[in-house]
This record gives sequence, structure tokens and C-alpha cells, in this order.
Amino acid sequence: MITSLPDPERRAVVTGLGVVAPTGMGTAPWWSATKLGQSGIRAISRFDASRYTTRFAGQVLDFDVTDHVDPRVAVQTDRWTWMGLAAAEMAFEDAAFDPSEHDPFAMSVITASSSGGVEFGQVEIQKLWGQGPRFVGAYQSIAWFYAATTGQISIRYGMKGHSGVVATEGAGGLEALGQSRRALRRGMEAVVTGGLEAPLCPYALCCQMGNGRMSTLPAATAYRPFDERASGYLPGEGGAILLVESLEGARRRGAHIYGEIAGYGATHDGRLPTDGPQDGAHLARAIRIALDDAQMTADELDVVFADGAGSLDADAAEAQALHAALGDRARTVPVTVPKTMVGRTYAGGASLDAAAALLSMRDRHIPPTINLERPAPGYALRLVRDGGEAADVRTVLVLARGYGGFNSALVLRRDV
Repeated sequence: MITSLPDPERRAVVTGLGVVAPTGMGTAPWWSATKLGQSGIRAISRFDASRYTTRFAGQVLDFDVTDHVDPRVAVQTDRWTWMGLAAAEMAFEDAAFDPSEHDPFAMSVITASSSGGVEFGQVEIQKLWGQGPRFVGAYQSIAWFYAATTGQISIRYGMKGHSGVVATEGAGGLEALGQSRRALRRGMEAVVTGGLEAPLCPYALCCQMGNGRMSTLPAATAYRPFDERASGYLPGEGGAILLVESLEGARRRGAHIYGEIAGYGATHDGRLPTDGPQDGAHLARAIRIALDDAQMTADELDVVFADGAGSLDADAAEAQALHAALGDRARTVPVTVPKTMVGRTYAGGASLDAAAALLSMRDRHIPPTINLERPAPGYALRLVRDGGEAADVRTVLVLARGYGGFNSALVLRRDV
């Protein structure tokens, strides 16, 4: 029953995954590459990046829009939305969930985005300055907008329940999952959620360079979080869409359950973005909130999927946050950053990490952090490297931070 009064006892579980990533089009190829530690970062080839300070990124090279999007919709939308529609299609197929068989007012769409349809916007701006305002297409008014992907998924599948978009940069993918659990507690039966980005065009790359946190080293291995030579991150495109259902609904239809959204916490640093992270105190607070929400202790954690910003100050702050929130367990719990294989895909990165965490629980395997050759000893973390490691993964902590001071922590549990 749909209600405005939340039911805190209503449990949210993930039943479907859809992935579009530089290391694989689809969940199976992406996860296979991730377990093996294969990198999808290479020299930018979608445009001439020779004049930019960052020239390497995680690119989705095998994506064909005609396989997933009606041509009439494709001309109205950005590459970012195309990938969102493709990932949603995969998530429904994976979950064996047919939206047409469910109450449209009990299904929601909540996605995350940092840049919106920036490539579509660049093309229209070029028309504006090169030819004049009469040559700017009508779809510019909607294709760039952060909510465009949420809207297009909702339209395609007739999902008319509470929907929205989260714009908290790198933290957005986790915030969308937290919001999906809130929607289920208010009566929704299913939520399409997650995040994707397509920030690899000249205008988008120029905007990203302004934050001063991207690596300028001319190498595909430049993104190496928690390494004593960390120089910043490399960007990437893609992400993941997850189908989240109520536990009772998933059981009723006999769905496969990957795991439960057991706890969530979010905070904000309350500082100017240019100040950067300080000591991780507010990230630590988000971790404590998530653990309390899940009614568990740090000793029960089996692995941490870290944010892994890739700069010395941000990595140090995250390490401090882990020690402050987890105590002695921070020295022994495995910590991994699989996004080193695809780049920081902003809102898409956290949802990819959530998908990887769920598959780690299924396959009992922790994927590695690549490019990490000289771990900074001062962080005192047990970092997973060199092909990953086998482990009986039952509970996972996923962390994400967004430029501007956003902090998110998500606890996923295997056994429901």
C-alpha cells in the first residue's frame, strides 16, 4: 500500500543489475574484467585531447545506441541518457521483472548525475555561437537536464511513482540507493536507481580540469589511490543501474536477491570545495551512521569499497575516517578501489562499486585495486591488490565522496 508514512521495518533488496562500463558492456563482461584487474583506461580517442592537461580516461568503446534506444528518442537525448536506458533494460532483464505487469504508481525511478547531458549541450552551444539562436534545437531544453535520464526511463516503462534525481557528484550513486530505500519504505514496490555519466567531450573535460584534482601524468596508470605517488584521478564514463524491490515483493515473485541495503549514512563537510578534505571527520560520521542504521559493528564488516580519490590529501583524509569510524578493525579489514580500472565516473562510480560489492558477496571474491605499487605506509590499511582475493563476503561498506563536501556510506548485506 502506498502511503506518506514510512515503515522503517520494510526492507530493500537488490534484484537486478545493469552495467555500462569501460571494461565491459553488460554486467557479466564488466565483472569478469573487474575480478581479473583489467584496465579500461586509455588515451582519449573520442576527440583530440592533445591540448588538455588530462589525456587519459575510461571510455566505453563498444556502445551502440541503436541496440538500446529508439532513433526517435536518441536524437532528443544525450549519450549519458542512452547509457542509462541501456543499463535499465539490462537490470530489468537480469531481475526477470516486467514493469507492464506491475502497478505503475508503485514503481519509481531515482538516478544520480553530476554533469547531465553535457555533450548534447556542447553541440547546441556551438550552433548558438556559430549560427545563431534559431539553429539551437528544441531538445536542448530537456536533453542536458540532470533529470533527463530519470524521465526517459520513467516514460519508457510507464513508471509513475515518486521519482527524482540526485546531484551530489561522486556521492550521488549511493545517495540514489539511499533514496530508493526511503521510497520503498513509503510504499513503493520497485525502484530503478543508480547513476551514470558521459563526461568525455571537450567542454566536459574542460569543466573537470577546473577542480584541480585530475592527474596530468601521461599514463593510463596515473590513477593510483593510496599510493605514495598519488597524483590525482582519471575520469571515466558509464555506471550502473540497479533494480531495488521490497523484500516481501521480491520473495513473492521468486526473484533472485543479490543483497540488502542494510544501512545508509550521509554528511557534508560544510567547507568550500576549494578547501579540499581536511581530516575525514565528516566521512567518519557518515560511516558510523550507516553502521548504526544497519545495527552492526565494525568487526562484522568483511570488506570496504573505498572512495579512493587518488590525491594525497583526500586519500589521507579517507584513511583517517576509516580509522576513526572502525577503530582497530580499520587495520585488518580488506580495502579495495576497483574504480581504478575505469576511472572516477562520478555519480556512476558509486553505483558501479555497489554492483561490484553485491557480486563480491555472490562470488566470494574481492576485486583488486590496480596501479597500486607503493602503498603509503602511513595509511595503515590492508589494501587488496594483485588479482584480488577469495573471501566469504557477507557485509560490505561502500564509501563515496562528492566534490563540494558530500559524503555517503552504504552497508550491503548478503544474507536476508
